[in-house]
Amino acid sequence: MAEPGNLLHRADLERSLLQDVAVVSEVAQRIGHAFAAGHGLHDTDFRALNFLHASELQGRRVTPAMLGAHLMLSSGAVTYLLDRLEAGGHVTRVRDPHDRRRVLLEYADAGRELAVAFFGPLARLHHDALASVSDDDLEAAHRVLAIVIDGLRKHEGELRGQVRPRRKDLRA
Repeated sequence: MAEPGNLLHRADLERSLLQDVAVVSEVAQRIGHAFAAGHGLHDTDFRALNFLHASELQGRRVTPAMLGAHLMLSSGAVTYLLDRLEAGGHVTRVRDPHDRRRVLLEYADAGRELAVAFFGPLARLHHDALASVSDDDLEAAHRVLAIVIDGLRKHEGELRGQVRPRRKDLRA
């Protein structure tokens, strides 16, 4: 049986870890806002480009519908977003070679350049910051963060399941 002092210590550790995760999220969001503003992008444009980047790293092709689901946008809003990103030279829409009815999204040159400009410095910063951390500690941190991410995704799914479509106000 755990000692009462150890339970308190664990509760403090959990609270500290979750506060750290919240700070990472907040700082990352502020960095994204600053980068987007500095490059004349809307926050949604930046989030779309980040999703394309993450999907590309995972070897996953993205359709407009997938992007809309990720960003929680209507199909009309996705069309407007993609028109804007395409006009800026960030994204192209191409036909799926396996199903010509389907459209896939790809980085255009300007979009790829932005990804390199954003993620390159972050990768170097993280590499330098983690240089003194042992492989064992990195593996433990990765396991803990994976558990936290799984919990957050589960909670997100529950919240999305609670979202009710907006109803037009029928009052005269």
